[in-house]
Amino acid sequence: MRDNRRMAIREIDPRDVAALLAQGSVFIDVREEHERASGQAEGARGIAKGELERDPATHLPDRDASIILICQKGGRSMGAARVLEAAGYSRLASVAGGTSRWIEEQRPVVMPALSAEARDFNERYSRHLLLPEVGIAGQQRLQRSRVLMIGAGGLGSPAAFYLAAAGVGHLRIADDDVVVRSNLQRQILHAEARIGEPKVSSAQATLAALNPRTQVEAVQERVTAENVERLLENVDVVLDGADNFPARYLLNDACVKLGKPLVYGAVQRFEGQVSVFDAGRHRGERPCYRCLFPEPPPPEFAPNCAEAGVLGVLPGVIGLLQATEVIKLLLGTGETLAGRLLHFDALAMRFRETRLRHDPDCPVCAAGRPFPGYIDYAAFCRAT
Repeated sequence: MRDNRRMAIREIDPRDVAALLAQGSVFIDVREEHERASGQAEGARGIAKGELERDPATHLPDRDASIILICQKGGRSMGAARVLEAAGYSRLASVAGGTSRWIEEQRPVVMPALSAEARDFNERYSRHLLLPEVGIAGQQRLQRSRVLMIGAGGLGSPAAFYLAAAGVGHLRIADDDVVVRSNLQRQILHAEARIGEPKVSSAQATLAALNPRTQVEAVQERVTAENVERLLENVDVVLDGADNFPARYLLNDACVKLGKPLVYGAVQRFEGQVSVFDAGRHRGERPCYRCLFPEPPPPEFAPNCAEAGVLGVLPGVIGLLQATEVIKLLLGTGETLAGRLLHFDALAMRFRETRLRHDPDCPVCAAGRPFPGYIDYAAFCRAT
């Protein structure tokens, strides 16, 4: 007859494990697969904590068996033991100090068999894989993602660095400019030795050295009404790193038409702003760039960086915020800046936020309104 009395969960030292294994105990490493790839205690079987807790009977059919659990430091294994205890398991132990202590005490460790590609994936993205909001599934989603970046300059440089580092699988970078010395104060993709080279080629070389798993497609073209839809083909998100109003209006209109989220950024002197325009997928609900700026400001009120100057680190701040929004959109997690405009004042070191509303009379994104077609954006911006 089964004894239903519960025994307290024991916390044991690594040195006690061998004797328990000799007596027939089951030893389980509850860390995630990518964590176990760097080495696990000899004799342990790998079953991730979440998987074990979802269906313990499949992995441990005998509720009276002696079970030893280990994780990295000891917290997760104790948590899993409590879940198993609630499910009716009565002989449970957790290894104090976990695998870290096991290795410190130089106890036997085995390396799970992994392909070189899998090991690179696990090592490179290990900090992402620890985040429940990312994990293996999210990282694989980033690896399948395609992002269009317009501009390999001040905003595109930091954004491209972090999107490549994060593991976005394909970056299509479009820019028709070449590297000049005045770029180097803020455009960190480039270097003195690459002055005169196309920016997209310089970006491609830099990012390949950072993460060879990211494919960088260099397109040495300026975005126009004739090529914009080709550039947007098969991409998931568009990052606006342009420095002129014609390109911004064109990108907005194309993204509304094709249903692509657009991550907007702009900088001048000591101030910058960033937002997400996702009206193409949410017609009549979320605003587009034209809802915020129905018409461009007169040139005298919006000089470019070459005319007004820009603090070198400012595009870094805004570009990193843009990269953050891109990653959130690709993962489908968190709250994006859609419907909000984030302002940054570097001199005051202050952020402020402006709520944006959809314009029901917007000529491009109003619900039920057919796409009006592309216009002469340069002339449109000159006419104001």
